[in-house]
Amino acid sequence: MIATAADYVWFYDRFPSLVEGYCFTLIEGVRPEDVVARLGARTEDVVARLGAWIENVPSGMSFDDVIGATCSGPGQYGAWDGHFFGAVAVEDWCLIVEPNGGMGITREIMEPLSAGTRLVSHYRNVNAVSYFFWVEDGEIRLSFEPAIPDYRYGSDPDGLVEVMRQVGFDLQDGDQPDGIDPVDDFAARIGTVFALAEHLTGVKLTAQLLEESTYLCAVAPSTN
Repeated sequence: MIATAADYVWFYDRFPSLVEGYCFTLIEGVRPEDVVARLGARTEDVVARLGAWIENVPSGMSFDDVIGATCSGPGQYGAWDGHFFGAVAVEDWCLIVEPNGGMGITREIMEPLSAGTRLVSHYRNVNAVSYFFWVEDGEIRLSFEPAIPDYRYGSDPDGLVEVMRQVGFDLQDGDQPDGIDPVDDFAARIGTVFALAEHLTGVKLTAQLLEESTYLCAVAPSTN
């Protein structure tokens, strides 16, 4: 049975502040240590900055630690010199969590990260700008803004149209299937991207999984 937006309303209910700015990325067959290596990321910066007040830095940090550490860098207003992230193995995938980040939807970063494998990412910022990407070995198969899902790009922009309807996206280029209505609840609309990511990865995220996992944290170089 396919996941739908209703299966992910917990994200808004449990993490309302994270909804304002996050990026989640899933990469198949890649370990957290491999992600750090592919990105040329640094763990020593995290240890130097956080080791005095957070236990198990950088490889055993909690979800709350990751969120708190995002704004605890050495720069102005707690900024990091690069992309701060937490990574954890989930089944055969690696989940990258970026509170207030956007590394996972940056094209210059997605290409090396997805080399030889599949990458699925989704993002939202405080201005309600959001993106979804499905990438195969550096090739963007699908890219769109969840708020306007009728405008899709990539090498296979229409391959998931039926799935998108079923998970809850409001598509105007055809009638909704019988018994399926576009979601009109804000929490459920946010859940549509999680449900679509689950379809592409087979990974079902839950609040418990996020909160009970331990993360390897690092800082990847900025692409600017």
